[in-house]
Amino acid sequence: MTTRGRFITFEGTEGVGKSTQLQVAASTLRDLGMDVVVTREPGGTPMAESIRELLLAPREEPVNETTELLLMFAARAQHLYQKILPALESGQWVLCDRFTDATFAYQGGGRGVAKERIAQLETLVQGDIRPDHVIWLDAPVETGMARAKHRGALDRFEQEDLAFFQRIRDAYGERAAASPGRYRRVDASLPLTEVSAQVSAFLREICFN
Repeated sequence: MTTRGRFITFEGTEGVGKSTQLQVAASTLRDLGMDVVVTREPGGTPMAESIRELLLAPREEPVNETTELLLMFAARAQHLYQKILPALESGQWVLCDRFTDATFAYQGGGRGVAKERIAQLETLVQGDIRPDHVIWLDAPVETGMARAKHRGALDRFEQEDLAFFQRIRDAYGERAAASPGRYRRVDASLPLTEVSAQVSAFLREICFN
């Protein structure tokens, strides 16, 4: 019987280095002999990537908070059942750039959507499926946004003000405090080599537990 793989997500506000640390994590796990899938949200499959484009594109038309929330979960449903679950069931470890914790942070903390509404959709789409571990890359909002602005044109979310991202960071903090066994906070304001070392050490730790 194939042993189910682990589901590990990377969370944080903009500019904290999630993409870089995903690659560090994948390399670390592959060196330990794990079969790894790296993916992202919103996105991860062709259909979900199309929804991602709708969500991130700057537009003059205001996007209703319910529209945004439903699109997030529509993309997640496709991603989960077409890519994440088949990989986990085949024994692969799935590393995902954001998952539902991001929805509680961005749409819940940032937009002010009630947690109960998000939780209803979480149950509808995911059942009892949750990440095994969440690596929260945390840095002051000003630090992250300064980095994000150097990456090029800002998407619809990145164009929000600092207060929006501070609410998101606060929401991540609340979720980490509520689930200390699932969350691992990493100080993303540290030099890159130190951040990578912490991520790699954590993965080696859980690999043998």
